[in-house]
Amino acid sequence: MKHTVSISVRALVEYAYRSGSIEPGFRSGASMTEGTRIHQSLQKQYKEGDRKEVYLNTEIPYQDFVFTVDGRCDGLLVSESGELTVEEIKSTAVPLSQLEDGREVHWAQALMYAYIVALEEKLQAIEVKLTYVQRGGEEQRSFFRTESFEALSRFVMDTVAVYAPYAELMLRHEARRDASIRELAFPFPSYRQGQRHLAGSVYKSVTEGVSLFAQAPTGIGKTMSTLFPVIKAIGEGKVSGLFYLTAKTVTRIAAEEALLLLTAAGLHFHVITLTAKEKACFHEEGLCTKESCPFTDGYYDRINEAVMDMLEHETLMTREIIARYARRHQVCPFEFSLDAAYASDAVICDYNYIFDPRISLKRLPEARKKRTVLLVDEAHNLVDRGREMFSASLSKAPFLALQREFKEVNRSLSAAAKAVNTFFIALRKSCNEAGQGKWTVYPEELPPLLAEFATEAELELISPSLRTLGLPEEEEGNLLDTYYAVQAMLRTFKTYDERYITYAEVKRGDVYLKLFNLDPSYLLGQMAGGFRSRILFSATLSPLSYYRDMLGAGEEDYSLTVASPFQKEQWKVTVLPVSTRYHDRADSLLPLSDALQGMAAKKGNYLVFFPSYLYLQSVYGVFAEKYPQVKTMVQGTGMSEPDREGFLAAFQPDPEETLLGFAVLGGIFSEGVDLPGDRLNGVMVVGVGLPQLGLERNLLREYFSSQGNNGFDYAYVYPGMCKVLQAGGRLIRSENDTGIIILADDRFLQNPYLRLLPEEWRVYRVME
Repeated sequence: MKHTVSISVRALVEYAYRSGSIEPGFRSGASMTEGTRIHQSLQKQYKEGDRKEVYLNTEIPYQDFVFTVDGRCDGLLVSESGELTVEEIKSTAVPLSQLEDGREVHWAQALMYAYIVALEEKLQAIEVKLTYVQRGGEEQRSFFRTESFEALSRFVMDTVAVYAPYAELMLRHEARRDASIRELAFPFPSYRQGQRHLAGSVYKSVTEGVSLFAQAPTGIGKTMSTLFPVIKAIGEGKVSGLFYLTAKTVTRIAAEEALLLLTAAGLHFHVITLTAKEKACFHEEGLCTKESCPFTDGYYDRINEAVMDMLEHETLMTREIIARYARRHQVCPFEFSLDAAYASDAVICDYNYIFDPRISLKRLPEARKKRTVLLVDEAHNLVDRGREMFSASLSKAPFLALQREFKEVNRSLSAAAKAVNTFFIALRKSCNEAGQGKWTVYPEELPPLLAEFATEAELELISPSLRTLGLPEEEEGNLLDTYYAVQAMLRTFKTYDERYITYAEVKRGDVYLKLFNLDPSYLLGQMAGGFRSRILFSATLSPLSYYRDMLGAGEEDYSLTVASPFQKEQWKVTVLPVSTRYHDRADSLLPLSDALQGMAAKKGNYLVFFPSYLYLQSVYGVFAEKYPQVKTMVQGTGMSEPDREGFLAAFQPDPEETLLGFAVLGGIFSEGVDLPGDRLNGVMVVGVGLPQLGLERNLLREYFSSQGNNGFDYAYVYPGMCKVLQAGGRLIRSENDTGIIILADDRFLQNPYLRLLPEEWRVYRVME
């Protein structure tokens, strides 16, 4: 039996012929837009009869496989005598004089297209043309070959021979994976109340190819309830893979632990966890260049062997395992993890890898997307994260600094920076007396200025004119950081529509411009549109109508609210009717301290959450002075991972003395933290969590009011109460947990805040 393997021409030749070192990452941002422009410019020069973007495909039998290969040829040219030439066009920032005879991987792509054309047209030989165009200019250089069909046939067989061992490994893995899934049972003796309903809804949504917005209470086992049905669907051939997307490291760990449990139950599954580059990197200093990093130098000469080695011997590929194989094969651990991700059944990663246009896994084929499921954990976080991903900002100061730094050594770059700086000077004059301005369009004169700056900055970054002068690293970083910010702005111009607003602020002597995404729903839907299904779940998707609006639900998508499996008697809820409004906070310090002492009077572990770190410190100062006998811990600013772990580790069951932890609402300890049983006996939430009043929140309020919604609720109330519910959700984690919740704010007795509380919290007493 022949096994079919579908693969693009580009993916095939890159696997077989890509070699050398990782090129600096800043190239990728400008290359795509500029490359498209260059392709179109050359193709406009084609004469009548020439064809561009020609779709080609063929089948290549090899051993037990049939490789179905396809792609788009840049140009198919016809001479006056009727002879055909296949053209492959590449844009490059490398000086054309350094290209020698062209890169092997680029020739391989052209030769593969030449083979398909020669096969279809029954040609004995065909001319192949490889054209390079210098980015930032119109200079070009072409190389020519004439290849016989016999030579092309040998080349094609040699190419698939290189890829075949990898295809064999994946075929063996898939057979073992599917067999293990068929035998896989739910890893617990029984489902928790509501858990089976959630799992069934996930399975139904995935098989139908629609999305699901699910609110399910903390402690129900959402991670397993979403992973297990999707894995079962993979085993049945309904889908081929999944991404488990999270906002925080702690929820990534929960996904890893769930998959470890399934692996112990017999599952054979390739799972990889992607770690941020700065955390994964072995080489902390310098750019990612072969000159400065040995793991970058020659990366592509070693990466295929590294990926096959890890896939052959591992299933759960955590940060530690990736690092071990990366050191063994001397490859960059971050890039290695990305390359392995394309071969994995499940990828655990941050939201950015799917939704952020700057970071997303761009090499993921559309055909695979259509068979892949997105599991979006703690999906309430995606609203503000989406706005952040799709917005872009710049300030004046970096351009003035670059104008001065490069004035003598790179006048073109200095002039480009000066032009942007001049724009900001004019922008400052257009702001009102308060130093603010807002517009429903972006400045039309800005895109060409930024495009020119990006071109000059990229050329400087590739061939630094200041390196021999010993430019300090922080100044090199200033150019690189500004380049990235400019690229983000240029990208955002293309998505700017009625869901955006442009605003400017003059503050601390600088001028700040932002293209602010007000409503991320459309772009979130666009970024996830190619995937089979989105399962968005959280304990705090309330009200569901708001989150469906903000996260881009379609009419056909399902909603689900799972009732709490816990009894109202497990909570003892008290409302402290104190004002925590900003102007009343000084008067609240003593009542809050006394209430905390009352909560902690019974020996146990307690947490109190504050809307700001300054408020936390103020209450802590009063409490520590009045009740020094109570052991306390305080969340610090910028805590390291070991510090965070130490903070949580202090909350042990059956403590010898009371422990009261002070933390920030919406911070690292108010979401995704699991302190079951006697590790946590009570929680106080101070305030209703409203975001701080400010320009952006007021812009959101105005926008949603204009859309016919309650703008204050959309901008302030719903995001704030989400934080409250998350913090309170730390308390009851299982059927046997009990505890105290104190809601410290008089607004909890009023709508809309009262209406947004969980039903089991609405049985409360009011503290006198």
